[in-house]
Amino acid sequence: MENKIIEKQNMAPFVDNLINAEAEVIGPKRKDGKYAFDKLIETGELCLDYDTTLLPPKMYLFPPKETLIKFELGKEPEVEPVVEAKPLILFGVHPYDIKAIELLDVAFSTTNPDINYLSKREKAVIIGVDCLNPNPNAFCPSLGTATAETGFDLMLTDIGDSYVVAIGSSKGEQLLTKYAETREASQVELAQRNSERQKALARYKVTLNISPEELPQLLDKSWDSPWWKEKSEKCLSCGSCIVVCPTCFCFDVQDDVTLNLKEGERYRQWDGCMLVDFAAVAGGGNFRGDKESRFRHRMYRKGKYIWERYGKLGCVGCGRCASACLAEIASPAETFNRLKEESK
Repeated sequence: MENKIIEKQNMAPFVDNLINAEAEVIGPKRKDGKYAFDKLIETGELCLDYDTTLLPPKMYLFPPKETLIKFELGKEPEVEPVVEAKPLILFGVHPYDIKAIELLDVAFSTTNPDINYLSKREKAVIIGVDCLNPNPNAFCPSLGTATAETGFDLMLTDIGDSYVVAIGSSKGEQLLTKYAETREASQVELAQRNSERQKALARYKVTLNISPEELPQLLDKSWDSPWWKEKSEKCLSCGSCIVVCPTCFCFDVQDDVTLNLKEGERYRQWDGCMLVDFAAVAGGGNFRGDKESRFRHRMYRKGKYIWERYGKLGCVGCGRCASACLAEIASPAETFNRLKEESK
């Protein structure tokens, strides 16, 4: 993989050039003491030293609410598919979010390819940045998601007075050539990048006491663990953990018809297994009507079900769920470590 150097004094012109180009540039911005991905109007809004954002960048590829079709009713009904995709640059994406997007790529392209997601993904450029100041609830190193070797077009690493830029695709290389002033990275600078990444690993405060490969087998043996009932009693069923999760991709589909009953639209919106009505069915039944079964199902999705279907864990260790959970029960690391202790 080819590596370049962008001096920090040349970063602002690079970002300015991207903002003034045809693509919309989305990056992490400060928001009431936190950080959020949003459209960049000027370079000064971009924060590359953030810990984590409130919501993951997946929201620009898989929006919280998205129109799928528009229709007109009458003697001869008309239906028009809606696929909205425009050139997009996601700037400053951390490795764990890149890994999450790789999972979405697989999920939305397997069996029944999702044209809405895939169209957006095709037009998106991902410029990553190594996370050197991790969220206190994150445990990315335990899942191998603290760094990324794939899934990006460019990857930045802050080494002091400059950024090392790894080129991950031809699209990324073209952006650098067209909009940035760069030079070749030296061996000393590449060694410095490795050093900064190692220092960052020491800043993580949460560790998973089991390898990712062991999780499916551990969960196989833990269905009847008392932990599920004990921990879920505090659950508020608010769904905060699934809303902020970068790997959750469940959605509900609804039809909305105008008051004149002549036209309408079909849309999808985020949904998730921790919400009371997620597993509700006709006739008043609910496959997971209690908090215990919903809590257990979410953890099985993270550590077993997604792995068995796609070969990737449904958790990237970002820590967003633990940060968002008012009941302080959402961290997969806490659950997996507890189950590991029970299995001894």
